[in-house]
Amino acid sequence: MTVKQQQPRAASDPAMWDSVLGLHTFVERQLAHALQRRFGVGLSEYRALEVLTRAEKGEHRMQELADRIGLGQSSVTRLVGRLESAGYAYKDTCDDDKRGVYAVITDEGRKHYRDARSTYADVLGAALDTASADDQLARAVQALRGAA
Repeated sequence: MTVKQQQPRAASDPAMWDSVLGLHTFVERQLAHALQRRFGVGLSEYRALEVLTRAEKGEHRMQELADRIGLGQSSVTRLVGRLESAGYAYKDTCDDDKRGVYAVITDEGRKHYRDARSTYADVLGAALDTASADDQLARAVQALRGAA
C-alpha cells in the first residue's frame, strides 16, 4: 500500500473555503428560487429526481437516496412524500426485505426533471458568471471552472 504525502496547508485555506461556501450559498439560492418559481419544486426535490432518473431501474433505497443528495433519512422521507403527492415518485417495498423502502420515479417525474434540467443548467451558468464578477467569489469560480 502506498501512502500519499499530505500537502502542507496553505495559510489561505480558510479564506478559500469561505469563498467556496459563499459561492455555494449564492448559487444554491439562485437555483432554488428558479426551480421553485418555474417548476414548483425545491432544489432537493430536483436533485432527488435527478438521482432517480439516472438510477438503473429508476429507484433507490431511501437511505441511499438520502446519502446521494446529502439529506438525513427523515428529511428524505418527507421529500419523497412531497414528490409522491405531486405524482413524480412513489414509495415501494423491497421484495427481498419488506423493511426496505425504495423511492421510485414515475414517468411524470422523469418528464418534470427533463423539463427543469435546462433551466437548472442555465441558472447555474448565469449564477457562476455573476459570481465571477464578485471579488470575494471570483477565485472559487475560477478554481471550479478550471478544474472542469
